Amino acid sequence: MDFLVAKDDLHRCRFAEQPPAEPQPGQAVLAVAAFGLTSNNITYATFGEAMSYWGFFPAEEGWGRVPVWGFADVTASRVPELEEGTRVFGYLPPSSELVVAPAHVDEQGFVDAAAHRAKLPRAYNRYARVDADPIYDAARENEQMLLRPLFFTSYLIDDFLDDSAFFGSSTVVLSSASSKTASGLAFLLSQRDGIDVVGLTSARSAGFTRELGVYDHVIAYDELESLPAGRAVYVDMAGDGALRDSVHGHFGDELAHSAVVGATHHDRMGPLADSLPGPRPVFFFAPDRITKRSGEWGRDGLEQRLADAWRPYVDWTAGWLRVTHGRGPEALQSAYLNLLDGRIDPARADVLSLSV
Repeated sequence: MDFLVAKDDLHRCRFAEQPPAEPQPGQAVLAVAAFGLTSNNITYATFGEAMSYWGFFPAEEGWGRVPVWGFADVTASRVPELEEGTRVFGYLPPSSELVVAPAHVDEQGFVDAAAHRAKLPRAYNRYARVDADPIYDAARENEQMLLRPLFFTSYLIDDFLDDSAFFGSSTVVLSSASSKTASGLAFLLSQRDGIDVVGLTSARSAGFTRELGVYDHVIAYDELESLPAGRAVYVDMAGDGALRDSVHGHFGDELAHSAVVGATHHDRMGPLADSLPGPRPVFFFAPDRITKRSGEWGRDGLEQRLADAWRPYVDWTAGWLRVTHGRGPEALQSAYLNLLDGRIDPARADVLSLSV
């Protein structure tokens, strides 16, 4: 079974059933056990065409499968190096199963070398065996599905800003501050000396965002006049065109860098106009950063650094994260539409499975 979303109308969705997959030589079948669903997945859908997210898991013309992160088990394999029963973590479709073409198989996992994924970012094509994953903890599979991909992005942005000496600024402004990617970044930035972290959020989420304890200042969207003066970096998780205009207008030439990361306000997106005051917004594309650091630190070095940062972070989330579990098509569709329309408590997150 596949959960399909219309590319031209993200509110239009349906389910399609297919016969069970039979792997060909060089292929394996992954049974999707469970996956997380957060605003990150809405970003994948929103930028599905622009950033090729629809390309990972093709569907019939006009429809797409929104990528998710989760766990899967090898149920059939015609790859000698990959045994049935192997459990992996990685990029998956919201489906019952996925046929992959495992390559570069080793004790740490494999890469899906399916032809349609060959030109897509390699970082999304790797599947990690849980028995060799430095982050994996069986007791924290929920947190890994929900937060690991978001925290990885947070970690890479924090590393990018530090590597860039914060563009000569000591203030970082984050929009959609209650979102999990933003709060993960704020958690990391709060541990750096001399960095003032400002969170922008809705009035409804301001209390929750302050209670997280990782922002120096929390400002509601209707109170932007209280933004600080001076040199700053803007990390845009919201994708809200009017908000971007206001932040750029406030800082002007004092805005040292403007990074576009997410689209939690996907219904209010605007063009990245060259006429904005200050620097032109630039997309932050995590796979590019992964390629850079993997080349410098090695894959194992990057994964170990991430694991070291992950442990204190996931301990911190235990104080506020509430996980909701859902099974079957109805639960998945409801969770997806609630996220799409912003009808979700920022402290809550969904772990889902199409198996019933």
